[in-house]
Amino acid sequence: MTNLDQTTWFTEVSDRDGSAFSLRINKKLEEKQSPFQKVEMYETTDFGNLMIIDGCTMVTTRENFFYHEMISHPALYSHTNPKNVVIIGGGDCGTLREVLKHPAVETVHQIDIDAVVTEMALKYFPELCESNNDPRATVMFDDGIKFMADAAPESIDIIIVDGTDPVGPGEGLFNHAFYTSCLKALRSGGILVQQSESPLMHMPLLVEMRDAMQDVGFADLQTLPFPQPIYPSGLWSVTLARKDENFAGFREHDANSANFDTEYYNAGIHLGALATPNFMKRAFNK
Repeated sequence: MTNLDQTTWFTEVSDRDGSAFSLRINKKLEEKQSPFQKVEMYETTDFGNLMIIDGCTMVTTRENFFYHEMISHPALYSHTNPKNVVIIGGGDCGTLREVLKHPAVETVHQIDIDAVVTEMALKYFPELCESNNDPRATVMFDDGIKFMADAAPESIDIIIVDGTDPVGPGEGLFNHAFYTSCLKALRSGGILVQQSESPLMHMPLLVEMRDAMQDVGFADLQTLPFPQPIYPSGLWSVTLARKDENFAGFREHDANSANFDTEYYNAGIHLGALATPNFMKRAFNK
C-alpha cells in the first residue's frame, strides 16, 4: 500500500466551482514564467506528463484526445468542404495535429500568444506536435484577437478557438467584438467552434457565450458535451456557431470512412453528442 504521507499530489483548487482535482506526481520537470503566464510541467504516476498554466490543469499525455478530437472533428465534418482553417490558441499543437488529419484541408494558421506553451509541448508532448512541420501548417506566436480583427472578409472556412478559461490572455476570446471579427472573416456556411467550459459548472458563461454569438449574427448553434477527466466536473463542451445557415447534419459517411485514427471521435460519438441533455435544453431556452 502507498504511504500517503510520502505521496506528492498536484491539486488544482477551483474556488469558483467549489471543487478540486488532484493527480499523483513523481516529480516536477520544469517551470517557466512567460510574459503572459506561468507554465509548469510535471511527470505523473498514471497520466503521463502534465502541463499546468497559471495553476490550472491543461493537458496530460493520457487523456488529451477527448478535447483535441472534439474541438476539431465535429466542426470539420459539419462543414461541407473545409479548406482554410484558423486555430486561435492551441499552443500545445494537439488540435493542429487533428485538423491536419483531414486531407482536404489546404491551409491551417495557428496563432497562440505564448511561445513557451509550444516550447514545452515540443519537449514533453512531441506526439502532439508531430504535424507542426506539415507544409499546410503555419504556426505563429501573436495576438489572436488582432489576427481575427485584421483577417480578410470571407477568407476562412473554420475558426477553432482553442483557448484557456476567460481570464488573463483568454479573456478577450469570449465577447461580442471577437465574435464579430470571426463572423466577418468566415465564408458563407463557415463555422466558428470554441471550447465552452463545463455545462454543469459554468452554465451562465456558456449561455452568455451562445447569446453573444447569436447577437452578432451567427445563424445556428450546437453545443456538444464530452468527457474531460482533468477539467472541473469531468464534463466539458464545445460550441459550434454557423454563419448564415442552419446546421443540417454532418458528413456522417466521411466520418465513418475516415482513413486516420482517433481515440474517441467517430460518427456515433458525434451523433450522441448532438443529443442535448435536458438540463442544457432548459438553460438554453430560457
